[in-house]
Amino acid sequence: MSLKVAILGATGAVGSEMVRVLESRNFPVSELRPLATVRSAGKPVRFRGRAIETTEVNEHSFDGIDYALFAAGADASRRWADVARRAGATVIDNSNAFRYDDDIPLVVPEVNADALAQAKGLVANPNCSTIQLVLVLKPLLALAEIERVTAATYQSVSGTGLDALAELDDQVKADAAGAEPTPKIYPHPIAFNVLPQIDDFMDNGYCREEMKLVWESRKILGLPELRLSATTVRVPVRFAHSEAVTIDFDRAVEPDEARAALAHAPGVRVVDDPAGRAYPMPLDAAGGDDALVGRIRKDLSHDRGLVLFIACDNLRKGAALNAVQIAETLLRRRAPAVT
Repeated sequence: MSLKVAILGATGAVGSEMVRVLESRNFPVSELRPLATVRSAGKPVRFRGRAIETTEVNEHSFDGIDYALFAAGADASRRWADVARRAGATVIDNSNAFRYDDDIPLVVPEVNADALAQAKGLVANPNCSTIQLVLVLKPLLALAEIERVTAATYQSVSGTGLDALAELDDQVKADAAGAEPTPKIYPHPIAFNVLPQIDDFMDNGYCREEMKLVWESRKILGLPELRLSATTVRVPVRFAHSEAVTIDFDRAVEPDEARAALAHAPGVRVVDDPAGRAYPMPLDAAGGDDALVGRIRKDLSHDRGLVLFIACDNLRKGAALNAVQIAETLLRRRAPAVT
């Protein structure tokens, strides 16, 4: 099988990672077509040892394309998704443009691959912080009903993009030189600081990132009434998001039960040896494909609660890898049976 793949936003943080993931997983690409908006057009991307120039997206950019991976933001997705679909491409969109449409599947393949059966040329890729959470919640749902989830996230600056990474580096250097850091991407300095705001605040007092966790987890897990509350925090870490999560069940679930279930869960790796100082950390999660989970223990405030900690690379499994895995799953489902 040989496929033509386009990446819209190929020079950005997520788009660049998509290029690397396609290559590392030997996705059957006969032609890679890197696309960008006017600001980034002309920049080269490297794929399988050669440089490919990024072209500005236009009405004919998706002609002949089999899969179009979108990583250029919601506005670009709304503008170009239908163009790509009319050209015959299957769009896998990393923005929030279509995640909450009832007719468009929102998919983490290890969790709800069956939702791809309703795909009609467009699949939404969930938010990075949602992906690592549902990877852990799904196997625990096999043990008991989940009554309530509370989460605090610690999200790296790469989730905002390449400019945010540069801003963190510049502020660290400014601090070392005794200069006052100048925030441009964030409302306050991010170096040596934490910001309890990700995205805009809403009328209910939550910021949109917190509500994404609620809306998306409910849709992916098929639990429209799931009680979930989150506080999302931007931290001065370059790559990988972390989450401290408390889960209340309808029965007491022992930590060893949870560890056993998570140890067999696809896309999850248990790192839980407090005596050996082994627990999930963003430095260990960065560059990897799994959600690391550990610090699994009883909730002292609730006899049916568990507390745990998750770390996961937000650009790989939180975005690029999940998108490519969606494409891989669609390919497997379309492949003819061998008799």
